[in-house]
Amino acid sequence: MIPDPLVLVVDDVAQNVRLLEAVLSPKGFRVATASSGTEALDVLGKEHPDLVLLDILMPGMDGYEVCRRIREDPGTAFLPVIMMTASGEQEKIRAIESGADDFVNKPFDQAELLARVRSLVRVKRYHDTIEHQAAELAGWNRELEQRVRDQIEQLERVGRLRRFLPVQLADLIISSGRSEERRVGKE
Repeated sequence: MIPDPLVLVVDDVAQNVRLLEAVLSPKGFRVATASSGTEALDVLGKEHPDLVLLDILMPGMDGYEVCRRIREDPGTAFLPVIMMTASGEQEKIRAIESGADDFVNKPFDQAELLARVRSLVRVKRYHDTIEHQAAELAGWNRELEQRVRDQIEQLERVGRLRRFLPVQLADLIISSGRSEERRVGKE
């Protein structure tokens, strides 16, 4: 069973964090929190959220820098980030330029926020599925390549045997070798 999506809420105002938890939790989202940019990066190193709701204006490391660092890290480069602020249109442009996937103005409309979160979590889940399938496919390819190498080696051995021994004797040796391989494989 797939666990409920985990949303990392990053905001230096505790009241905003509680409000976002109150909106997200009843709708089936697990919530992790951070009250600073530095703490958010620490949480990302331990947890694997499906999405980050990131305040822009925070003391120390602001949301823009956090977002840039998320994008620079190969492990989180595709993690959806929604930036939030009460500031104007210019902040929205900077948020997108720093790597945010979406932007929500404060105060936010709950239905809009939930729709944006659900949409980006769905995209993240698709991305995760594709990555998992690609890893599986790579494993199958490695296994297939090894089998082909093993079969080529077997054919080369057969070819060498047939050059020096009568065909019937070479076939007898080869078939007894296969019987031995099957016997050993069952043990």
